[in-house]
Amino acid sequence: MAGEYILVVDDNASDRFLMKSLLESEGYEVRAAGNAEEALQELEALPPRAILMNMQLPGMNGFELTRRIKNEPDTQDIVVIAVTAYAMQDDEQRALDAGCDGYVSKPIDTRTLSATIAAYIHGR
Repeated sequence: MAGEYILVVDDNASDRFLMKSLLESEGYEVRAAGNAEEALQELEALPPRAILMNMQLPGMNGFELTRRIKNEPDTQDIVVIAVTAYAMQDDEQRALDAGCDGYVSKPIDTRTLSATIAAYIHGR
């Protein structure tokens, strides 16, 4: 777990900061992007082990970005975990249908985020 690279994609600066801080405190290397274009640049520079993907991004939303990531041979194996305030069962299924490997609802449970990420990364 320590040293693995995680990309946080969220347009909310406070949420990005919270997730980045929590994961860095657990030994992850974390980069952040505020929109899909920034995320795509990060993917080209250094593919992460996992992505925490807000599904409500401006412009290209997280559903479309996830489909794009999962349709590319170089990035299809990256673990993508939807992070969203959508809390209905249909919303979780929609994220999974888009290609997400998992789903975490907001507000983020700060006590369990790191363990949840580790389970998705290593439990596959």
